Amino acid sequence: MIRLLLPLLVFCLSTTAISAQTKLPPVDKSPMDMSYYPNGYPVSKIQDKPTDPLVARVIYSRPQKNGRTVFGNDNCIQQYGTYWRLGANEASEIEFFRPANIKGQKIPKGRYTIYCIPYQTTWIITLNSNLFSWGLHPDTSKDVAKIEIPVFNTDKSIEVFTMVFQPAATGANLLMAWDNVKAVLPITFD
Repeated sequence: MIRLLLPLLVFCLSTTAISAQTKLPPVDKSPMDMSYYPNGYPVSKIQDKPTDPLVARVIYSRPQKNGRTVFGNDNCIQQYGTYWRLGANEASEIEFFRPANIKGQKIPKGRYTIYCIPYQTTWIITLNSNLFSWGLHPDTSKDVAKIEIPVFNTDKSIEVFTMVFQPAATGANLLMAWDNVKAVLPITFD
């Protein structure tokens, strides 16, 4: 019996020593999130429930407003007319699992960074093939598409930046919302 417990005791002692010496990083203030279309796809798949095939997903970090002005020209988080990575930390990514069409621009199946140049009444959304980019370093020579979409003001202020797919008659809309602003990227799938 002691011979059986000895390896377990050695494992527990070594794990405790490693844990005590390992300093874990602090919790990120802008946690990473992922949205799927169709919504809830991974849960439906693991529960083996019938579902439509996976069409798209977006991976992004979610910065918080924290009483600050989000969009504007001065003293704000994101200035009008300058590139934004649609989140925080690593550049946000969108992945299409089949060819897509966004406002007449054909987008091949694949994974792309997604950037935005916000203005007061419109956003310019850019899909770019330069993946795994930390921070804001867009390589415009690798732009795949640029799409201009309208911006809408909302009655309710949204504290945490959010991107979520919503079903649409012809495909899906990627809703992007923060503070009192929202924009919708209309996507159809081939």
